[in-house]
Amino acid sequence: MSAQLDWHQRSNQLSIEGRAYIDGAYVDAIDSETFACINPATGKALARIASCKDADVDRAVASCRGAFERGDWSRMPPLERKRILLQFSALLLAHREELALLESLNVGKPITNAFNGDIVSAATTIQWYAEAIDKVYGEVAPSGHAMTTLVIREALGVVAAVVPWNYPLSMACWKLGPALASGNSVVLKPAEQSPLTAIRIAQLAADAGIPKGVLNVVPGFGETAGRALGMHMDVDAIGFTGSTEVGKLFMQYSGLSNIKRIGLELGGKSPHIVLADCSDLDAAAQSVAAGIFANAGQVCNAGSRLIVDRAIKDVFLGKVAEHAARLRPGDPLDPDTRLGAIVSEKQLDRIMSYVESGTRQGASLIAGGRRAREESGGFFMEPTVFADVSPDMRIAQEEIFGPVLSAITVSGADEAIAVANASQYGLAAGIWTDNVKTAMNASRMLRAGVVWVNCFDRGSMSAPFGGFKQSGFGRDKSLHAFDKYTDWKSIWLAH
Repeated sequence: MSAQLDWHQRSNQLSIEGRAYIDGAYVDAIDSETFACINPATGKALARIASCKDADVDRAVASCRGAFERGDWSRMPPLERKRILLQFSALLLAHREELALLESLNVGKPITNAFNGDIVSAATTIQWYAEAIDKVYGEVAPSGHAMTTLVIREALGVVAAVVPWNYPLSMACWKLGPALASGNSVVLKPAEQSPLTAIRIAQLAADAGIPKGVLNVVPGFGETAGRALGMHMDVDAIGFTGSTEVGKLFMQYSGLSNIKRIGLELGGKSPHIVLADCSDLDAAAQSVAAGIFANAGQVCNAGSRLIVDRAIKDVFLGKVAEHAARLRPGDPLDPDTRLGAIVSEKQLDRIMSYVESGTRQGASLIAGGRRAREESGGFFMEPTVFADVSPDMRIAQEEIFGPVLSAITVSGADEAIAVANASQYGLAAGIWTDNVKTAMNASRMLRAGVVWVNCFDRGSMSAPFGGFKQSGFGRDKSLHAFDKYTDWKSIWLAH
């Protein structure tokens, strides 16, 4: 990113597309209804967005089905799909400044994070799955004399990708990568708070050579466009990332319609355990702070529950509080800003209600807890740390999705693991200890889909990501993601 780039000046030159993308063209919603897309850093409208409903979803699904049945993409030679998806990845990087700016304006994310993180991550995801296309094989099953049994992986057909607002483009590409690479057609439904990059990349996909109808984008609200996709009789699979509450609705939609395949990456209340034998408390404190305050805490696997040994509690909480005090909310378009805005006023109000709840239930507020930058008109909040939290408090049990850390005191590893597992969620967990045996035992005993030892929030495309319990099922990333968008077919050949 050029140090000389004036992001505010660039934003004034930005052209924002707000229409749906259906059957190879940008179109208004059939009823012409729109909704406002708000910049959370200023509280002002950025654009009017097409508000898609049942009829628009029907058009998008029909377009996807037509493309799938024609075989424009589904029967395209794998190497050709690979070439086109690599070009799509290259175009995401070529438009990196524009996409980063759209992402920052749309969700209040610091521009440095969007430019160096989100857009690169999205392009890398598409590239990774493009390169996997010709490296995933079927099987030949043992079937005896005069018979050959082929076991092949086939695309499901029409996939709906319903993605959240915290990492709009990255999460979209976690779905698009494996779904498109395996030959499906996709209807992408972005969150109503964050439609801008999803709408923009539809044209970039077409420019890369993805045929008409293979990727359609329908912005709209969950209760209209989202429900229409969930209930649609011609959608074969849903890949959803979002809240557990909405994930349960998609399970119901599947049962009430065509029993479509569902893959869910849902909420989290990830425990971040620091034991008394951890010798590097400075590194642990920095990791704990980053694990909850990154992206203003709007992260599904945020380490929102600090479980700390009583023997080091006071010293360690002091270090975490120091990190919180140094991290100040700032203008997302300032390259030096590390803590941006909360996505909406509604979400900020929700977070503040949890701060009030924690105080009311007896937790000790030792850092933050207030709104910030109110003069901007935007939605900002100070990094917040609660001490003396009991495991049964709301701030210890419910997903806040904001920069709020709840510190729970325990004595020893066994109690730490018991408290960590006493949650409806099971997305991720972290533990800091110098004892290898303790680390390995805890890693096996923690009921979470991802466990980090002496680190937090590490990942790569080669490792699967997803949760246990009410954090959902199915995995994003890695070759395992193909399981959500394909199925196995056995072909018996007599000879």
